Amino acid sequence: KTNCTIISNFIFLGFTHYSKVEIIIFVLWLLMFLITLLGNIILISVSILDSHLHTPMYFFLSNLSFLDIWYTSSALTPMVANFVAGENSISFSGCAAQMYFSLAMGSTECVLLSMMAYDQYVAICNLLRYPIIMNRRVCAHIAAGSWVTGCLTALVETMSVLQLSLCSNNIINHFTCEILAVLKLVCVGTSMVEFLMLVISILLLPMPVLLICISYAFILSNILRISSVDGHSKAFSTCADHLTVVVLFYGTALSVYLKPSAVDSQEIDKFMALLYMVLTPMLNPIIYSLRNKEVKTAVKRLLVRNPLCA
Repeated sequence: KTNCTIISNFIFLGFTHYSKVEIIIFVLWLLMFLITLLGNIILISVSILDSHLHTPMYFFLSNLSFLDIWYTSSALTPMVANFVAGENSISFSGCAAQMYFSLAMGSTECVLLSMMAYDQYVAICNLLRYPIIMNRRVCAHIAAGSWVTGCLTALVETMSVLQLSLCSNNIINHFTCEILAVLKLVCVGTSMVEFLMLVISILLLPMPVLLICISYAFILSNILRISSVDGHSKAFSTCADHLTVVVLFYGTALSVYLKPSAVDSQEIDKFMALLYMVLTPMLNPIIYSLRNKEVKTAVKRLLVRNPLCA
């Protein structure tokens, strides 16, 4: 028997251990949040409004930007509201919603990044057949499959944790309702839930990474056969952008979700979560597109076409 109770709200510890720099961390969060919103909204708008960017690559990038907005908002919006109100609490239903959306967006991004690697592989290694292989129907199915996979796995994980009995302690040692932090409040055995999370984590982290590695092995082999220096440069530039995001996102997520359960590094996990929840969504539009010549040209065309900018 365990001393369990009904919990109506949770309290975040956040970064209260670092009270001297807490205001600095908050200002940085807010600044990164605004940059994330602005960069991703610009990318989505340009991809929709400019017909030259109606390609599979920018279709997937628009999906990535849309989920990054939701991903960052689910974690940072309640935190900003709490900081302004002078509180550090969240309701049980709010915590459940925050956990679900964070897991859903993160899981969807895992699948989508691997599908984008496949798109790069087809674009470079099967250039002549690219329009046939990556037609609109295929792209729509890939995007829909990524979203459905992410949302369903998040639902399974969220329901499996929230149906467990929670102890009277309602203090979450995190800045968001991160599933591993909430799992520490459970006062019954969690071996089955941990096993389920391990299976899902393996499917969503190492498996996509393996697919990405295979795709880029073929890409690298094909690039080395290109005789043109410009062709080498363009291909390497495109691949380097994607690999930068992949290493940053998957590297931090793997270190948090697939580390041994005996390793307790909650403080490190919070800073790791900042990388894949905040920093990666902020860098995605910058790395992928806003420094891309095609996007810059598209933005200029839209500004010239807009009479308000004349």
